Amino acid sequence: MESDGSAENASNVVALCETPSVNTFPSNKWIKLNVGGKIYTTTIDTLVGREPDSMLARMFLQDGGMMPSEKDEQGAYLIDRSARYFEPIINYLRHGEFVCESNISLKGVLEEARFFGIYSLVSHLEEKLSEQEQLLDDRPLTRMEVIKAIIQTSAITELRFQGINLSGADLRKLDFRNINFKYANMSRCNLSHTNLNYCCLERADLQYANLECAQLVSVRGLCANMEGANLRGCNFEDPTGVRTNLEGVNLKGACLESSNMAGVNLRVANLKNANMKNCNLRAAVLAGADLERCNLSGSDLQEANLRGANLKDAELALMVTPLHMSQAIR
Repeated sequence: MESDGSAENASNVVALCETPSVNTFPSNKWIKLNVGGKIYTTTIDTLVGREPDSMLARMFLQDGGMMPSEKDEQGAYLIDRSARYFEPIINYLRHGEFVCESNISLKGVLEEARFFGIYSLVSHLEEKLSEQEQLLDDRPLTRMEVIKAIIQTSAITELRFQGINLSGADLRKLDFRNINFKYANMSRCNLSHTNLNYCCLERADLQYANLECAQLVSVRGLCANMEGANLRGCNFEDPTGVRTNLEGVNLKGACLESSNMAGVNLRVANLKNANMKNCNLRAAVLAGADLERCNLSGSDLQEANLRGANLKDAELALMVTPLHMSQAIR
């Protein structure tokens, strides 16, 4: 009896070992997936190999971690998700590279990757989307976007473009009175014939911008960078006597020819190689300014303060008013 019992137990063990698990899919088995009505043919190895902890892997692993879904009439496993966003995911599982057509939303693919638990792809997409958002943040505003902001802002509300990227924008002939452009990137902007009266341009970047014939009355441009800018024929003089403040401004190599700069504060400004031919600089403050190789021919410097200014190799021919020692030129 004991021997018969042992044989029976052994038989039961063998039977248990032979009992199939819930899922018995060989890794090289081909299967079909019906995702949102589109059929995909792939192998178990593709679904399992790269992301063994994903939902798709657990559906088809041999340990029966998760039951597959129902099948359609063609024997394809039904998955109620977007085929449009699933295709980049199945291709990623095939070869490990994320390839996505430009007309497919990365956010849509990201949501599907999260649903299926493809976490290596989730990390990649989150990083890619973050980079895209950063690029959008840094993208210069267009003329239409600037005009829209002006139109939508109440006349009694201060409009700020502080720190905004406007580089290269075509902003000619617009009315920007009283707008705050502090720290804004306006390099290579076209601001010709623009009204910038009473604006704040403090520490703004206006390198090589075109401001020809712009109105710059009572502008606050402390330490702005206007290197190489075109300011030909601009008007800086406020009839009420308020000085335009360009103290510490960088106007190296800039063109200010024929501009009205009466009373402007250019203390310690960098005007090396600047073209200030035929400028009206009456009562302007140029104390400590660097005017080395600056062309001041034909300019009016009557009552201008040049105390401590550097006029080395400056062009002073045909000046409207002769300079006096009292103006303390060194």
